[in-house]
Amino acid sequence: MAAAALATKPQHQPPHAPQKKPLPAGRPRAWYETHNRRLKAMRLAIALLDTGVYHPDMAPNRKIRSTAAGIGIHPPSDLTCAMVRALIRYGR
Repeated sequence: MAAAALATKPQHQPPHAPQKKPLPAGRPRAWYETHNRRLKAMRLAIALLDTGVYHPDMAPNRKIRSTAAGIGIHPPSDLTCAMVRALIRYGR
């Protein structure tokens, strides 16, 4: 009886990614570049935290760029790498 109850229990569904919304039109080009740079830095910071990098000193540009290659993101610029380290630093 208990085995039957376990077999009919609904499986847990993983959360879905939020629906992407289009970016607002009419902004200056620099705004879009900064916005996309921040999103890329956040994705990289999350990936580094998942791999055990918890201090900015543990994340040189080479480590950040190799993580980007590992998750399929174009290599970040020096400015984006600095943003990643700032996110790791201030997220503590």
